[in-house]
Amino acid sequence: MAQHIAQKLRLTVALLGTVSRKDLAAAFRNVNPNTAFDLGRADKWLQGRAQPRQLSVYDDWSKLLKLEQSGAWIAQSDLPGFTAAICARHGIDRTELERRAGAQFEASSGHEERSLGLALAGTYACYSHALSPYYRGQLIRGSLSIETGPGPHGLTAAYREVLPTGQLLVGGPVTPTKRGLYAFLKETDGDAHFFLCLFPQSRPGSVLGGYMCGGAIIGPEPQPSLTRILIVRLRDPTPEAWGGYLPPDGSIARDLASLGLTIEQPEAVDRQLAQFLVADSKDGGASQIPPAEFRAILDVFDRHWLRHSG
Repeated sequence: MAQHIAQKLRLTVALLGTVSRKDLAAAFRNVNPNTAFDLGRADKWLQGRAQPRQLSVYDDWSKLLKLEQSGAWIAQSDLPGFTAAICARHGIDRTELERRAGAQFEASSGHEERSLGLALAGTYACYSHALSPYYRGQLIRGSLSIETGPGPHGLTAAYREVLPTGQLLVGGPVTPTKRGLYAFLKETDGDAHFFLCLFPQSRPGSVLGGYMCGGAIIGPEPQPSLTRILIVRLRDPTPEAWGGYLPPDGSIARDLASLGLTIEQPEAVDRQLAQFLVADSKDGGASQIPPAEFRAILDVFDRHWLRHSG
C-alpha cells in the first residue's frame, strides 16, 4: 500500500529544485513523455488528499530520481528509508534536504494563499433580505469591498448600507478556507455586528453567495436574523449614494446594469436570483425569531432558575 506520498513528493521537489507543479510535471515528462503523472491531481497528491493509483507513475518516479529501487518500493517504503535512499543516491545531507522541503512547502502554501487573496480583492454589490420589520419582504442593497494586507491571508472587508437613518458601515477580517469563506464584521462606533458564511470562492470569482447573520438595525426590538445574500463582483466602485432598499418591483438585473454590469436575459436572471434569495423564507423575508416566542421560553427557565437558586 502506498504511504507518505505527499512527503515523498515534497522531498522530490526539494531535491530537483522545481518551483511549481508544472515544473514537477515537466520533470516526469522528461523521463517518460507518456507519463500518467497528472498535473491536475498533483495538487491533491502534494497535500496528502489523494495519491497516484497507476503503478506507472511510481515507475517514472524511480527513473526521475535515478534509483535502483522499483516504483513499487517508492510507493510502499517508509519515509526514513525513502529519504535515506535519495540522499545516498544524490549525495545530499538529509537534514539539508528536509530543511529545503519544509521551506519550499511553506513558501508554496503562502503563495497560494496570497494568490487567493488577490483574487478576492475588489468591489461587490450585495443583495439580501431586509432585516428591519418595517421593510419586511424587500431586498436591501449593500456594497462590499475586500482589500489585501500583510500576512498569508491579510484580507479585510468593509460592508456599507445606505439606510433611512444614515449610513451603516461595518468591517473586519475575511478568512478563506477550503470549506467556506467567512467574515466577521462590526461597527467601529456602534454595536452592529454581522457574520458572513459563504461558499468558498471559485475562479474567476464573479459572484459570492451564502448567509448573512446579524441583528435588525431599524426596529422596535432586537431580533437575531438570518438571510441569504448574493455578492456580485463589479469592475468599478459603487457610487457613494448607491444602496438602500430595493423597491418592491425593483429588478436586480437592472440595478446591476446601472452599476455597469449588464447581464444577458435580465428577466430570466431576475427570476433565478429571486428564487435563490427566497428559498429559505416562508413569507419572502429574512428568517427571524419573534421576540415573544423567545420571551415565553425565557419565562419558563427564569422561573425555574429563581425557584431553585437558593
